[in-house]
Amino acid sequence: MAGTRRSEPPDVADMPPEEFREWGRAAVDWIARYLDEVEGYPVLAQVRPGELRARLPENAPEAGESFTDIFRDFETSILPGVTHWNHPSFHGYFAVTGSGPGILGELFAAALNVNAMVWRSSPAGTELEEHVVDWLRVLLGLPDGFVGVIQDTASSNSLTALAAARHRAYPEVREKGLFALPRGRIYASEEAHSSIDKAGIMLGLGHEGVRKIGADREFRMEPAALRAAIREDLAAGIRPVAVVATVGTTSTSSPDPVHDIWTIAKEFGLWLHVDAAYAGASAMVPELRRHFRGWEQADSVVFNPHKWLFTPVDCSVLLTRSPEEVRGALALTPEYLRTREAGVTTNLMDYGIALGRRFRALKLWFVLRYFGAEGIRDRIRHHVSLAQTFSSWVDEAPEWERAAPVPFSTVVFRRAPSGLTGAEQDTLNLETMERVNATGEVFLSHTRLHDRVWLRLSIGNLRTGRRHLERTWHLLRTLGAEEEGIPTVAASPDQRQS
Repeated sequence: MAGTRRSEPPDVADMPPEEFREWGRAAVDWIARYLDEVEGYPVLAQVRPGELRARLPENAPEAGESFTDIFRDFETSILPGVTHWNHPSFHGYFAVTGSGPGILGELFAAALNVNAMVWRSSPAGTELEEHVVDWLRVLLGLPDGFVGVIQDTASSNSLTALAAARHRAYPEVREKGLFALPRGRIYASEEAHSSIDKAGIMLGLGHEGVRKIGADREFRMEPAALRAAIREDLAAGIRPVAVVATVGTTSTSSPDPVHDIWTIAKEFGLWLHVDAAYAGASAMVPELRRHFRGWEQADSVVFNPHKWLFTPVDCSVLLTRSPEEVRGALALTPEYLRTREAGVTTNLMDYGIALGRRFRALKLWFVLRYFGAEGIRDRIRHHVSLAQTFSSWVDEAPEWERAAPVPFSTVVFRRAPSGLTGAEQDTLNLETMERVNATGEVFLSHTRLHDRVWLRLSIGNLRTGRRHLERTWHLLRTLGAEEEGIPTVAASPDQRQS
């Protein structure tokens, strides 16, 4: 009878709706409490390698278990092994925020469970992605002509962009492969992200196919060195493929001089890819856009909303002025994916490696609508201001120094006491970092520049305030002093409360 609902036997059906509602409410309550109380967790997971797996049964359960037991084990076995990226004192790598609206968007995306590979498989997934990416293009100040897609990470998007660059440089490679063709080269700063090296390896150019260009004193690519390298390779019969400029390098957040690099790329007919995975969101702020001068001329740009646009991992945007070359490099449509809408609509599967495509645009749409452009700008400005404050403390402190300017929200610094060799200073800084991280109050990471160890403090979390930085600075000075055998200074009452 029409309208009659037929239930499947309980042993082959999904979780009953009533049980889902009960645990759904409990889960949202838990998440809300977690976000409110995340500061009470140790930032860095306080477990030893293998400890979590030792707590888990060797084999999957034969019979289903109650959600009560599952949730209990989540809290007692899984949670202790979590490093809390949402903690306001998570300052390692690039700090991020999985914001409330982003988390809710992720929840709805998981519930809808669409795969936006072709338009027909998810019209909403396809068209919302196109529309949200175009919103971002305007907010970032990029001109008409850029179109884009959302993928998991900048590593995937840079690989996609460089595959298109290879297609331009070697149009025959799609059918015949790289064998017997001249060697090719991608050019990137010595400070470029390791994903560019991986892309060179995966695209068949090899590790040697990524030529590293020297950087200046502020860790920005040297345009003159780039031009010289291209000319040298041409003389040696090596085919230049692409140049990668970085705005917001991983170690120091330095911005390469994109305009000057574009001039050289144009001179030699090379694809220009701009990696702004971390800093890209800050182009929404008018006074910070000067760091991006020239990126509007690039063939492709990548930035990660899951870094500094408060969107849960994973969400990376690729914008390109050459979408047909991306399709030419990657598009492949088997018969079972051909639809009558072909040629009229976009099939997102044609613009990346993966066929399966999550509804990532939904959480990004939630974030952009909830905070609004001005709200996002205000929050980014706040983070930049906090970084400048921390930078000033380093500059004013005896025996502490900075490695580079602070254009965005990452400070690179170290303790450099006189009387210690460079190697001894390295040891001091690494041990100080480990002591600070072991407190559970703060998480920092490090890098190596000019063969010396430097500490990195990144600010990008919506919950981070001045008091968190004050506490971090106090721990760095006191625990570093302990390492040298210097009496520590007691924390102020305000610092103890924080």
